Amino acid sequence: MKQALLLAAVDPAIGGVMVFGDRGTGKSTAARALAALLPPIVAIDGCRFCCTPADAGTCPDPCTSHRGVKRPVPFVDLPLGATEDRVIGALDLERALRSGEKRFEPGLLAKAHRGFLYIDEINLLEDHLVDLLLDVAASGENLLEREGLSVRHKARFVLIGSGNPEEGELRPQLLDRFGLSVEVRTPQTLEARVEIMRRCAAHERDPEGFVADWAAADAKIVRRIGRAKSRLAGIETPDDVLFDAARLCLAVRADGLRGELTLMRSAKALAALDGAAKVQRKHIIAVAPMALRHRLRRDVLDETGSTVRIERAVAEAFG
Repeated sequence: MKQALLLAAVDPAIGGVMVFGDRGTGKSTAARALAALLPPIVAIDGCRFCCTPADAGTCPDPCTSHRGVKRPVPFVDLPLGATEDRVIGALDLERALRSGEKRFEPGLLAKAHRGFLYIDEINLLEDHLVDLLLDVAASGENLLEREGLSVRHKARFVLIGSGNPEEGELRPQLLDRFGLSVEVRTPQTLEARVEIMRRCAAHERDPEGFVADWAAADAKIVRRIGRAKSRLAGIETPDDVLFDAARLCLAVRADGLRGELTLMRSAKALAALDGAAKVQRKHIIAVAPMALRHRLRRDVLDETGSTVRIERAVAEAFG
């Protein structure tokens, strides 16, 4: 899960992360922690759309100042009961009734721009909202046309969904739109469970001291992400690696071509995190389970887990 979140932070074009797993395994905690770790972003002072000073001319907000200020990376929770207006934005009715002025009130998509949009129990969210979110996440823009308003604004964010499969599956065609999918299980070793209790107790006893103890490790992750983002565009992707990705997708009978594209982007992000100059086969193999496990066709003759099927295909294809 942490690896997938790091890859999505390096390259948001990967398409977001879907996390399935047991309750209380730290899914939302990990996503919030990553957002809090990232260096602040520069946005126009007072802009409700978190635009950069370079985007001042296209911002739908009538900003009086184009001065850039530092802001924390946005992390927005989308509640299950949210309406479509709350998500995409709507006419500011209070202002319209008071002064007759038509003004757009930004929704959660605008608040999440350049950050993270997190949906817990996404498998319980209404399908039309999930469709809308995935479309915006893919295009990077939100377009609202209603009540005499026509507003277009940037909405680039990392979409993170989590859910418990026991409470209902996400529709396969929607799950396929997520870049990466991972599964989190409750720790089964005594040592791991005891260490979790120790750390929770230490944080409750002295939150500031706990943060200080981990500050060096956090700073190391921030530097690693920053270096990876700066070198991402220069990472080479040789043809032999592209053939490896296509060969693997054919071997596991992945539906569509999103598998190859996600595999390529994820492997490139991993190479950037590792400090490599080009993508290698080992990067393809490392990201294959999270990039492909949710894209496999159901095989009635092979009911083994999707990750096992991918690992078996890797072994057969690459030895």
